[in-house]
Amino acid sequence: MQRTRKRFAQHWLKSEAILDQIIAASNLCQDDVVLEIGPGTGILTSRLLAKVSAVIAVELDRDLCIKLSKRFSNQDHFHLLEGDILQLDYHNYPINKVVANIPYNITGPILAKLLGTISQPAGENYDLIVLLVQKEVADRLLAQPGTKAFGGLSVRIQYLADCRLVCQVPAKAFYPPPKVDSAVVSLSPRTFPLVANNPQHLGTILQLGFANRRKMLRNNLKSLVEVDQLSEILTTLQLNPQARAEELSLSNWIQLSNYLQN
Repeated sequence: MQRTRKRFAQHWLKSEAILDQIIAASNLCQDDVVLEIGPGTGILTSRLLAKVSAVIAVELDRDLCIKLSKRFSNQDHFHLLEGDILQLDYHNYPINKVVANIPYNITGPILAKLLGTISQPAGENYDLIVLLVQKEVADRLLAQPGTKAFGGLSVRIQYLADCRLVCQVPAKAFYPPPKVDSAVVSLSPRTFPLVANNPQHLGTILQLGFANRRKMLRNNLKSLVEVDQLSEILTTLQLNPQARAEELSLSNWIQLSNYLQN
């Protein structure tokens, strides 16, 4: 088994059953061009190469790049880019899917790179994104209003994509096992049916609204709108004037943002 490097937060997925579920969830076909972030030793890469027209693999670890180049030297449809996924430009390739076991320490920036932000969406660049992430992050991506996990990240990602749980992944599925459990999620980029008239404003009120989860929303947003006025607006929108941020659904947030912009 390839030795891991702590500074790269490396943990090798060894479970064949989980690999099978990742491949199945990716709904691969021969025409697909797949971006794989952090291919590591190539265990997922080899499965991808068997099913698609090309794999664009981005790896930061130079030693792993050498090993990957040797392992897949006879695979003409394997393209290896050495460097930081957050810095590299890989848009010359006609990538339509992303399938990856991503580094947990940069999950947020990777999601922003792939999906964009509410104010600047990346657009529907990919048909499907399947990622192995930390379970805590998966819980937040999939969370429903009123739950402990529901927060600003939930609203932002759910505005940009349909989110679905593929499977839970226990720590023992890796070598060496991480200190946390993981999960595989699929993200289908799309335009949300209820559109924010001013996406930048929506992003702003989300940031302020979730800044202090213990406070009522009207207190968190008082820098934008007076407390009494916001209470009236929430009542007009048939929302609890004493609501906290996590009690509003994505649609509620969009309605509130649009109302405040009128």
